[in-house]
Amino acid sequence: MSIKAVVGGQWGDEGKGKLVDLIAQEHDICARYNGGANAGHTIVHNGKKYKTNLLPSGVITPSCSNLIGNGVVLDVPKLFEEIDVMKGDGLDVSEKVLVSDRAHLVFGFHKEMDALSEKMLGKNEEIGTTKKGIGPAYGTKISRNGCRAGDLLELEVFEKKYRTLAATLQKQFELSYDFEAELKLFKDVYIPRITPMIIDGVAYMNSAIKQKKNILLEGANAVMLDIDFGTYPFVTSSNPTVGGACTGLGIPPREISEVYAVVKAYCTRVGSGPFPTELHDEVGEKIREIGGEFGTTTGRPRRCGWLDVPAVKYGHMLNGYEYICLTKLDVLDTFDEIKVGVKYIHDGKELPAVSQSLKITSNIKMEYETFPGWKQDISKCRTFEELPINAQKYVLRLEELFEVPIKWVGVGAGRDAIVIRDVKGSSKQ
Repeated sequence: MSIKAVVGGQWGDEGKGKLVDLIAQEHDICARYNGGANAGHTIVHNGKKYKTNLLPSGVITPSCSNLIGNGVVLDVPKLFEEIDVMKGDGLDVSEKVLVSDRAHLVFGFHKEMDALSEKMLGKNEEIGTTKKGIGPAYGTKISRNGCRAGDLLELEVFEKKYRTLAATLQKQFELSYDFEAELKLFKDVYIPRITPMIIDGVAYMNSAIKQKKNILLEGANAVMLDIDFGTYPFVTSSNPTVGGACTGLGIPPREISEVYAVVKAYCTRVGSGPFPTELHDEVGEKIREIGGEFGTTTGRPRRCGWLDVPAVKYGHMLNGYEYICLTKLDVLDTFDEIKVGVKYIHDGKELPAVSQSLKITSNIKMEYETFPGWKQDISKCRTFEELPINAQKYVLRLEELFEVPIKWVGVGAGRDAIVIRDVKGSSKQ
């Protein structure tokens, strides 16, 4: 038995779905533990890209069951939209998807609240949310008046809780929303369809542990967007760090055997907030265009910059990475030189970790190392030795800086476009 967690090591969009899709073949269960429809994952199957937000990335693996955990806020219509897109291509995954009865629900009025909140903050102060209702849904969860998936199994209970929540929010926010129409849609369309998927997620996960099943824990978003440890307030509303896997699925910390970080060979960020290595020139634009750096969820252009080593090391402090998966190395194929941010400098001193002070993180001076590019296509490489020598040196130097072994190197979009290295994990060195 093994339980392995995959977390994003930067600001999201690192390509977590690629690693999860690859290693899900070795697992019986893939369990998503946080976030909601704000998290864009891209899965490639038979050459076709599927852009998902809620479905765990193990859905296209035949032997893998998939759980949406209690730490996720679930947009039910969006879930069915994703399932139906795959079904249209002959992939019926509906019987492979389970939903924890403790997962809170996202409604249309949560999305309206999200948009209103951003508008009230103004352009200079807005967080840059996806406006998918994630923050407001977590807000009603914390306020203890939210609706959970399990409520859908008891229609009278659900209807009463929905109406109470709607009345409360209508009074607070003066929403122009058709609550009755949404309630009718749930009763007539969504509840009959989702009922067979809803289970006791805690019992399911702990039964699987007792049966010694191999379980993969999939995080959404990333370390630097964590509500507690990220660049607050420019963060998400959940805990993408590995602690969120325990609270988001109801499993003991001691059962998690390994944690893997997915780290892009450069950095991107969506929305507002500090970004120490951000490039505002043609180099950043080139990375964006070659890397296709546009939000899966929003379509917004992602901010681009060089790789930020202190941010990755900070994530290792919080999560204890066994291995790192370095993705999208091929995006750098045509660059004459490549830079890597290696130290945060503030007031002439190196910062030992990411500061909680927004003033400090917004005014960091980055110290860089510069590497020569390899100037050739690496997308067909399948062993480390096949990579150009400068690409090898780049990976090995990153490994030294991270102080964590890089086991996987992504060299293209497909599941097979990856180099797998035979390296010892950090706990075994």
